[in-house]
Amino acid sequence: MKAFVVDRYQKQASLRLADMPTPELREDEVLVEVHAASLNLLDAKIRSGEFKLILPYRLPLVLGHDVAGVVVQAGPRVRGFKVGDEVYARVDDFRIGTFAEFVPVKEASLALKPKNLTMEEAASIPLVGLTAWQALVEKAGLKKGQRVFIQAGSGGVGTFAIQLAKHLGASVATTTSAANAALVKGLGADVVVDYRTQDFETALQGYDVVLNSQDGKTLDKSLRVLKGGGKLISISGPPDPDFGRDIGAPGFVRLVMRLLSSGIRRRARSRGVDYGFLFMKASGAQLQQITRLIEAGVIRPVIDKVFPFEATNEALAYVEAGRAKGKVVVRVK
Repeated sequence: MKAFVVDRYQKQASLRLADMPTPELREDEVLVEVHAASLNLLDAKIRSGEFKLILPYRLPLVLGHDVAGVVVQAGPRVRGFKVGDEVYARVDDFRIGTFAEFVPVKEASLALKPKNLTMEEAASIPLVGLTAWQALVEKAGLKKGQRVFIQAGSGGVGTFAIQLAKHLGASVATTTSAANAALVKGLGADVVVDYRTQDFETALQGYDVVLNSQDGKTLDKSLRVLKGGGKLISISGPPDPDFGRDIGAPGFVRLVMRLLSSGIRRRARSRGVDYGFLFMKASGAQLQQITRLIEAGVIRPVIDKVFPFEATNEALAYVEAGRAKGKVVVRVK
């Protein structure tokens, strides 16, 4: 099969288009013929080696986390899916590889594709949808009437998280440029801060939840927009000891995480707020709940560009540039 491969960790290096063997199927997996795959900053960070302590992949590595496609083979223990099913997923860590013609996916991580979405639209959803779900529903327990600040509202996670937060009954503030203000308001944002001309720290006060996706300086400022008892959830780090324990990291890696996050955890405690790091997990059950919201018209995908499979490197560079409105997708079939 054709696939885009990382040969060695390097920033802004091109992926190599290669002929690779079709992956062997495990008993609890299905083989998905990839119709579309979306790209995420996580892909660029793995290629650059930023996650090699947390995710020690063996190279060469086929990259890609999001997939929409058709089941062409099912393992003997698979009960919920059959050949011909149209499906989508965020594949599991250590089984990534959606920038390819075929990818194996664990049954527990898979869901039927929303009936009202194209393959490209469906591929844009899993990683950002599950990130928003796990941050706002699981970690934050976001409730009706609460106020949430979602950073980078026009990005992949932001466009989904705004819609989910509004569905949950929250009031939503976000940051974006003036050019994207209409987009995020159309998704449900109540307060829009132009990050080029305004400082969100002075514009926003007394929030219940902040979803941080930016740098360390923004993380510190985020503490100051929360009220006492509020929750700061970061998807951009630093990882905390709870995360190290959850993934069963070796002792020295857990120590590194403890040290990296000690400052922000201490500053959060001093302000009476809670800090948590989120590295989302694959979940077919949660995707099924997201599917129901999509099919009901509560949440819609936001796609900036669709590239042909051969242009995967150009698509990844476009994502890295940080100006995409919503998601970037490659059409494989």
